[in-house]
This record gives sequence, structure tokens and C-alpha cells, in this order.
Amino acid sequence: MSGFCSAEIEAVEEFGEGIQLASVILEDGRTGKALSFERFTGPLSPGDEVVINTIALDLALGSGGYHFVLWNLGRKSLDATGEGHIMKLRYTPLQFNVRAVEEELDPLETGELGSVLDGIPVISGSLHSQLLAAVLAYRDARPDAVLVYVMTDGGSLPSSFSKTVAFLKEKRLIDSVITCGHAFGGDLEAVNIFGALTAARLVRRADAVIALMGPGIVGTGSAVGFSGMEQAQIADAASMLGGRAIIIPRITFADPRERHRGFSHHSLSVLRLVACRPALVPLPVMEPEKATVVREQIERAGLGEVHRFHELDAVGALDLLERSGFEVTVMGRGLRDDPEFFMAAGAAGLFAARMGG
Repeated sequence: MSGFCSAEIEAVEEFGEGIQLASVILEDGRTGKALSFERFTGPLSPGDEVVINTIALDLALGSGGYHFVLWNLGRKSLDATGEGHIMKLRYTPLQFNVRAVEEELDPLETGELGSVLDGIPVISGSLHSQLLAAVLAYRDARPDAVLVYVMTDGGSLPSSFSKTVAFLKEKRLIDSVITCGHAFGGDLEAVNIFGALTAARLVRRADAVIALMGPGIVGTGSAVGFSGMEQAQIADAASMLGGRAIIIPRITFADPRERHRGFSHHSLSVLRLVACRPALVPLPVMEPEKATVVREQIERAGLGEVHRFHELDAVGALDLLERSGFEVTVMGRGLRDDPEFFMAAGAAGLFAARMGG
């Protein structure tokens, strides 16, 4: 393992907005693929010598199978400054400034903040793979509503890394993207989830919001050591700001790990340990045996005493996903391999649409 090494660029192609995918030859002769974010490296060309970060692949982590370009050794300088004075990736060598949307908001009294969302539904997810199903189900029922996606920093930080977001923007299925925390690249930048939700309503006039991390989740297998814990904080923020908090449960019967079977231990931790305020939790209609497993898990955890569960027929979400033409996966499993996972996300989108707002 080297972690960082030099490499030569063989070929370059476009990966996404502001991202290049380079074929590289590492200094030890190995070949591979490396992603380069033009904001930090400028454009690359074949023959360029670069420094790359190989740590994720060295550790066989789920980085999508890519190295990352840190710097083009042929470049002496790069103007990466933006507007505003709020720094993202703070106190790292890659920190850069943005204009945070909170700087543009009128000062609000504490009392006003408690009703700023004006009762709109805020769907909180824990995995990026829940995004498309929730959006499609909502949009199918509310085609003319203003729907805003808030991307948190629990996974990928650059929004342009997400193929799902690019698809949703291209098809005009979402009206705006707000990146908060250290996530960046949205139509608006926010300091935190409170600012992002406030801006979604006051600046983008959202009728509904879907807030969840970018691609990739950090997990350790423990009840608390995963970045999806932020789901509770999103829901609490929505409730505190006067929105109606909807939590997408992580439900699967295809994951080989027992801790995720049925109502995942991630969702149990979010709802039982972290969420400070009651939330709405839509459940998809499932086969009787599977539904029994989930209901018993919810009952044993005492979740029904705090949160409100609603059952919806969300099988239509699977058809919407298939008709979209966009291939969705969760942990490498496709739509028909893990239908309950995607139906749960679709149920949240459908539930939000039926609430109005």
C-alpha cells in the first residue's frame, strides 16, 4: 500500500459535470481509473503526470473502483476561489470558499424559525439509493409541485458524483439541489441542515423536500457507528422548523447480514436512540410473512409508542423505477432483488405527496 503516488494519464473522458475519469499508469506499473474534480485539479490531458490518492482501492473499500487525482504536477497554480467567505472542506488542503445561502436570508427571530417550513413534508432518508424511488413516487402524484433535494455530507461530498442527481436534474424531476455541511456543488450551498431546509422553503419555495446523503455510507456494524444516524437529525430539524418529518425505513429481506434483515438495525437505532421528536414512518404493503417480521421488530423496540407508522401500497414504485430507464441498486442488488427496500422509499414519496404542501 502506498496511499499516495504519482501516475501518468493515458486517456481522459467525461464522467459528470466538472468531473473527468482518467485511465492512469501508476508509478509501479499498475493501471487503474482515477476521478479528477476540475475544481481542484483543472482539466487533465493524456501525458500529464499527476499525484493520486489510492487509499480506498488499497483497502478494497466501496469507492466505486476509482483512485482520486490530487494534483497535476504540470500545473503551477490554479484559481479555485469562489464567492462568499464560508469554507467547505475546512482546515484541509482542499478547503475552498462558497457563498452560503444563509448569508442571503433575512434575519429571523427564533419564534419565526419554528414555523418557517409552514407544514411542508420533509422526507429523510439514510441511503442515496432511496432517492430515486422517493422522488418518482412523489412526482407521479404531484407533477406540478416544487420538489427540492437537500444533499447532506454523510456520504459523497460533491453532488456531481451522483449519477442519480444528474438524471433527476436532466429529467426535471427535482427543481433544485441544496448541498449542506461539507457537501458541495448544489444549486445552493448551505452551512447546515437547518439552513438548507429554511432555504428550500424561503428561497426555492419548496412544496416538499427530500434530504439524504450522497452516494456511499460509512458503517461499522455497530448500532451507532454509521453516517446514516444523521437521518434522525434531519427529521428533528424538519420538525423544529415547522415541517412534517417523514422517515424512510431501511427494509430488506435480501441483505445476507442478519442485522439488516427486515427492519434494519440502522432504522431501529435512528428511531429508538436518536430521534428526539415523533416522526411519520410509512411502511410498504409486503407479503404477510415479511410484514409480520417487520411489525414484530417495531413492537419489540417500542417504536409505535413514539412514532406514527402508516402502511401504503407502494408496489407501483417498482414500476415507476423500471419505466424510468435508470438502473438502481443498493449494495449491488437490483430492483427486483430487493423490492422491499425500494418500495419503502417509494411509500415515503407517495405519503408525502398525499399530505399535500
